[in-house]
Amino acid sequence: MLRYTFKRMLSLIISLAVASLVIFTVIEVAPGDPASFMLGMNAQPETLAALRAELGLDVSKTERYFGWVTGMLTGDFGTSYTYRTPVADMVAQRLWVSLPLAIYALTLSTLIAFPAGIYAASRRGRAGDVGVMSATQLGVAIPNFWFAMMLVLLFAIKLRWFSAGGFVGWDEGFWSAMRSLTLPAIALALPQAAILARVMRSSLLDVLGEDFMRTARAKGLNQRQALWRHGLRNAMIPVLTIIGLQFSFLLAGGIIIEQVFYLPGLGRLIFQSISARDLIVVESVTMLLVFAVIFVNFCVDLAYAAVDPRLRART
Repeated sequence: MLRYTFKRMLSLIISLAVASLVIFTVIEVAPGDPASFMLGMNAQPETLAALRAELGLDVSKTERYFGWVTGMLTGDFGTSYTYRTPVADMVAQRLWVSLPLAIYALTLSTLIAFPAGIYAASRRGRAGDVGVMSATQLGVAIPNFWFAMMLVLLFAIKLRWFSAGGFVGWDEGFWSAMRSLTLPAIALALPQAAILARVMRSSLLDVLGEDFMRTARAKGLNQRQALWRHGLRNAMIPVLTIIGLQFSFLLAGGIIIEQVFYLPGLGRLIFQSISARDLIVVESVTMLLVFAVIFVNFCVDLAYAAVDPRLRART
């Protein structure tokens, strides 16, 4: 297991190094100069040069890249060009919205998808299976931003059970804050639950056709007992992959939902920073999200080894 973990850790480090280079290169070659954007078209050359020096834009891109990477390794993400505050502080404030939202949505998605997928697999070809698969097909097809607006119209405007947007803050209490995140979490969770339920069903059906499942049935176990004792664990590897990818998506891909519900999360921060040409914020937040994706995949790889010891034996 130690050797397996070391290999995955080495892969994680290499992936992060390559990702940092790609992110910096892509963002830096984008048209538009932050200093020119901040001062406007009629800025004097001397003023523009002074601002570029103040922002650290007057040095070579190589120096800026290594300074940026070194700073991130020590927890210093730089200073925002627009707000003149440390990027780390801005990220910390927004992370306390995006991270709970992603966890909340993933929890809802898993709680919905697991029973639905297991139920559909255990009733293959019957009315229950057809009904669940039809519902998941609809869930995959519906755009989450449209679904989010429908939730606002129904539960915020018509029924007035939830607010239409905004975040009250954790200072107002845990349940008040979670209530603010409920509609966005549902909007993010249901499409992901549809995908996860389909993967769960497909994986279970593959396992149910294996020889060891027929052997379990021959030893006297009924279908439900064989499913829960032997089938479910062996079907979890592709499901874990999807869960890991979904968490990464929910953390990094909630920009549209955060815009619909006016949530001050990381997605909205990236959107605002791109509009303001605040490159250091865009680079740092994007790198943080990439780290989250790679780290989650690393944890999924370790979960593979825990679920299937054969993976450890191959290393």
